[in-house]
Amino acid sequence: MVIEQFTGGAAQVYERYWTRGRMAPDGLQYVASWVTTDLQACYQVMECDDEALLRTWMSHWSDIVEFDIVPIITSAAAAERFARPSPSGR
Repeated sequence: MVIEQFTGGAAQVYERYWTRGRMAPDGLQYVASWVTTDLQACYQVMECDDEALLRTWMSHWSDIVEFDIVPIITSAAAAERFARPSPSGR
């Protein structure tokens, strides 16, 4: 999960997006995003196997966006970590 704070304002972020695109390197996949109603922050799910790809992408935006990265897994993957075997005889 990428948490973005729009330090330059949302207008700058969207203008850059419209003119340059997402600027994600090959291997970094955009999944989904949600923007706060005050247009100050974005919660974005990105997927990749190499954190360097994420850092490269962030470098294209770091002059107008501050980033926090929170590694996440799906709820199903979390549940699997705590899966219990079925009781005998059921």
